[in-house]
Amino acid sequence: MTVKTTYRVKFFDTDTFEIVHHSNYIRWFETGRVEFLRVLGIDLNEMMSDGILFPIIEIGAKFHAPAKFDDELEIETTAEALTKAKMKFNYAIRKVGEEKILTEGTSTNVFTSNGKICRLPDKYSVRLARGLE
Repeated sequence: MTVKTTYRVKFFDTDTFEIVHHSNYIRWFETGRVEFLRVLGIDLNEMMSDGILFPIIEIGAKFHAPAKFDDELEIETTAEALTKAKMKFNYAIRKVGEEKILTEGTSTNVFTSNGKICRLPDKYSVRLARGLE
């Protein structure tokens, strides 16, 4: 499954050269990840209310070309691993309508409860598993 989300680059996302600062891509990966889960019917507020947190344990990005102020971007999110203990996602960011990848990345989250790694209850894991179909 692939989920695509769009984002228009704001002026505050850029540096003095009007090129997107590298730290913003990590935020956009999160935007894609949250939307991916939303499509599966997983509400992160509900998970947190149930005492389940999902810290990132690994994240990476490879930059091929810069995005600039006012570019309309497409964040493409796909799941590599979705288990009861962790989620791993891959991302590709492009200008809308273009094939060239500007930035690609990965992130891995684990599920925790009371500060310890836990296994997701079926309430979430069944929905999560659909993301690999």
